Amino acid sequence: MTVRLYTTAMATTKNQWRLYRDLAWTWPIISPPKDYIEESERIKRLIRKHSKIPVKTVLNLGCGGGHVDWVLKRYFTITGIDISTNMLKNARKLNPQVTYLKADMRRIRLKKEFDAVVLHDSVNYMLTRNDLKAVFKTAYVHLKPGGVLWTCVEEYNKIQQNRIKFSTSKQGNMEITFIENYYDPNPKDTMYESTFVYLIRKNKKLRIYTDHHLCGIFKLKTWFSVTRKVGFRVKRQKFKHSTIPKTKDMPELICLKPK
Repeated sequence: MTVRLYTTAMATTKNQWRLYRDLAWTWPIISPPKDYIEESERIKRLIRKHSKIPVKTVLNLGCGGGHVDWVLKRYFTITGIDISTNMLKNARKLNPQVTYLKADMRRIRLKKEFDAVVLHDSVNYMLTRNDLKAVFKTAYVHLKPGGVLWTCVEEYNKIQQNRIKFSTSKQGNMEITFIENYYDPNPKDTMYESTFVYLIRKNKKLRIYTDHHLCGIFKLKTWFSVTRKVGFRVKRQKFKHSTIPKTKDMPELICLKPK
């Protein structure tokens, strides 16, 4: 058997975002929708519990490939916003009944209000306090009074340097090993690096791709300060993935827009 090796490996300190561009097709394989069922059901319960109004419509800011929507659409009418054309293609294929729009979630103004807003892990790409404030402002102006915003703080204060996660997934004749590395070259600023390696075997022929993302990291008090300045009343919940062992508690923020 001959193994062909293709590599695009290179050192970089800039955003490549290949997961949202030419490698977006890998997302449903390396992170299938079923992995989001538990968390999405929890989001649904928290939205209904804390909202002061009946929840029928939900705006998903930074919806990505639509995996959270795959669950939430069973309960609500969903509108999804994302900046990635290729991820939106994934989302529309998975959820043809959901309305998807391409836009920057920091700036979009739909001139429409929703009963609830969801801000999932796309918030990790807010690199500055101003970015963070902008996306919470977007959520606020699109919420009806009495409605709630749900979001989750995956990284805060500091990260574990050189933390590595990996998984292997199969689909047909395709096998993908996905490796993630997290590193903060300057713990004094509000950014850290996520570096991804994809080992893609199709019919046992190997290709290797690398990808680099800059993500934001803020102290918890910054999250509370920003959301409150926008106008929200904020409650904190604790959440831990039961399907991802050895993960730290990730604070969930339930942000109420006062009536």
